[in-house]
Amino acid sequence: MSFSQIGVVGLGIMGAGIVEVFARAGYQVVGVAESGPAVDAGKSNLAKSLARAVSKGKLSQEQSDEITARVSFGEDFELLADCDLVIEAAPEILSLKVEIFSKLDAAVKPSGILATNTSSLSVTEIANATTRPEKVIGMHFFNPAPVQKFVEVISTSHSDVQVVGKIVELGNSLGKHLAQISDQPGFIVNKLLLRYLNHAVQILDAGQATKEQMDAAMRELSGYPMGPCELLDLIGIDTCVEILKTIHADTKLEIDEPAAGMVSLVSAGAKGRKSGSGFYDYSERLDAPTDPNEAIKNQVHNDLLMAYLGDCIAMEATGYASKTDIDSGMKLGCGLPTGPFEVIESIGIEKVRAGQAELAQRTGIAAYQPLPF
Repeated sequence: MSFSQIGVVGLGIMGAGIVEVFARAGYQVVGVAESGPAVDAGKSNLAKSLARAVSKGKLSQEQSDEITARVSFGEDFELLADCDLVIEAAPEILSLKVEIFSKLDAAVKPSGILATNTSSLSVTEIANATTRPEKVIGMHFFNPAPVQKFVEVISTSHSDVQVVGKIVELGNSLGKHLAQISDQPGFIVNKLLLRYLNHAVQILDAGQATKEQMDAAMRELSGYPMGPCELLDLIGIDTCVEILKTIHADTKLEIDEPAAGMVSLVSAGAKGRKSGSGFYDYSERLDAPTDPNEAIKNQVHNDLLMAYLGDCIAMEATGYASKTDIDSGMKLGCGLPTGPFEVIESIGIEKVRAGQAELAQRTGIAAYQPLPF
């Protein structure tokens, strides 16, 4: 099983980024979208990304031209017939992905592997839309795909072990750090990240802190590039609500139910940066949030950090992901300065457990209790 031609379905920012990743690595790539304007947008996204790389001296114009020459575009799924691997990068709508995979199953040669870039949906349900579920896998890149080094490779109970192994080899050849995991809602990064973001809005909803205090706390005290409300606005609040719904449907835990503040903003059309407003108004340039109230910032930071570290400990304890993969995912996938287990090592596990226990007792939320040893 070898890879010479790669297909990508869906040519938004993520899809075009995946096209670029493979074309840069020397593969012939076929990009397919549902309409002429969508194809043109994909071409434009690729051209803009390569032009930025050239302007920054990361690529020569000759290298950029060679990458562009490896890519062809179109609207017809039949263009994907001879691809060894096709990666779907459509919006996070299960019915849409199921429809696409049914079409891919008919269009792509029987030996072709089909992958979904879903960030949280069931890979198993997507695989079941095909006659080749053993050749369907999750391959979750992070945005922007040409820059972010982390990729989650998600197998299902149907997945052929050899297929998984070949995808891991392929990902390693791209210079990515791969985490090989099973099919669970949210996978590694989004399950941990979305619970942290949801917790932040639950604190906001309870009136325990302002969005500025929370964002300043995580920027200043943990060195995060963005606070939780800023990050929600960047990702898209509507997207986060949908991912949380998927996670909540699996866990049934109160802490995973989308916070009322997020749901209200989405209902009002305030989805974040893409709609012009969310937790913040983006009609004009904003400075990083600051707040002088050190006591509140310290409390908020402690609460968010202890809950987050507890989630990471619990994920590793189940055997779902290793400490290394969790640390790599949160650093390479989310841009955090340190991984959670690096933080735990610096703080000390007993201090973290004491912080979890205090948070659980104060809030009455059993999910924050430390795991028994």
